[in-house]
Amino acid sequence: MTWKDLIPATDFEVCAAAGYGKRVKRGAHPALLVTDVTYGFVGREPLPVLESIATYPNSCGEAGWRAIPEIRKILLASRQVRIPVIFTAGVFVATSRQAGRWREKHPQTLEQPEDAHDIVDEISPLSSELVLRKTKPSAFHGTPLVSTLVYENVDTLLVIGCTTSGCVRATVVDAFSYGFSVMVVEDAVFDRAELSHAVNLFDMDFKYADVVPSHQALEYLKSVARSDVLSSWRDRQKASAAGDSEAK
Repeated sequence: MTWKDLIPATDFEVCAAAGYGKRVKRGAHPALLVTDVTYGFVGREPLPVLESIATYPNSCGEAGWRAIPEIRKILLASRQVRIPVIFTAGVFVATSRQAGRWREKHPQTLEQPEDAHDIVDEISPLSSELVLRKTKPSAFHGTPLVSTLVYENVDTLLVIGCTTSGCVRATVVDAFSYGFSVMVVEDAVFDRAELSHAVNLFDMDFKYADVVPSHQALEYLKSVARSDVLSSWRDRQKASAAGDSEAK
């Protein structure tokens, strides 16, 4: 069973009849955004979610661990074609003031293990990759993400990670609002609630993003690697870096 099986057929029919869900043109300058794949959201081992949240209250349990191999595939492919890779995670020490309304809506946010905001080892960032620390759902809120994407000449954002209904959705809506073409990799995102996962993939696919399986995302990355436009862009980046070195 896939997430689409949880959505009533009439919902697909209504949205399609209304003209939603068209595919968005993908650019030649993508970036990968790995959203909040930390131990706080998966736990230290693939336990059933009710067991995992006993230690990590934000955990998605086994759903997170099932997604990690697909997340790793997308990450490795992105590194191979040398597109910008950006990670997000929470702050290491969340004070009551940093937590904001989370302290009322989900007070356990302030009661997590010390490693809750550590990115899982299986997808550990490289030293050259940016890690943005955030306190709210969207990766754009209170971070330099927009300026980073503009500086890197990014036109398309691939989004993976968690949670589908929370940080992924909030980030996707903001990315759409800023004018980026957005792809959500359906088997590389996850949620603690199956229904929330399905409904939000459905809604994002019709309104804000192209929701695609990992094999389509990998095909897109291969096409980017063959792009003359991207090669030219990389050459300009290398020339710029060389110029900076000579200036020093």
